[in-house]
Amino acid sequence: MSTDITYTRQGDYYLPNLELPEQEPREIGIWGQRRRRYLREHHKILYYNLLTSCKLVDHLADINIEATEMYDRLVRQLAEQEGITEQLKAESQMLWIKRMNNIRNRATEIVNDEIIHQ
Repeated sequence: MSTDITYTRQGDYYLPNLELPEQEPREIGIWGQRRRRYLREHHKILYYNLLTSCKLVDHLADINIEATEMYDRLVRQLAEQEGITEQLKAESQMLWIKRMNNIRNRATEIVNDEIIHQ
């Protein structure tokens, strides 16, 4: 293991030239981006600990997968509970859109509360 550290002068200070190791690219969707923003704004220590330990991308990708699965499941379950069917969609499109938008908004709030803001 090499401990050669190089420094760059910034004004009156010498700062170490630090680089993070290469990471495998992973998909970070909308839920992962929301989690990143939440951590960066409200839990800075956890955010920087994950970032400097090279675990942030994996954490965000895992959160994205978990949140996507939960959101899809909630939308499907709520639509079944409220009797929103393809028949309703064929008969009254605007009513179907209105009710599905309501369900999607509720599912988004639940996912935000239970996964993103934890």
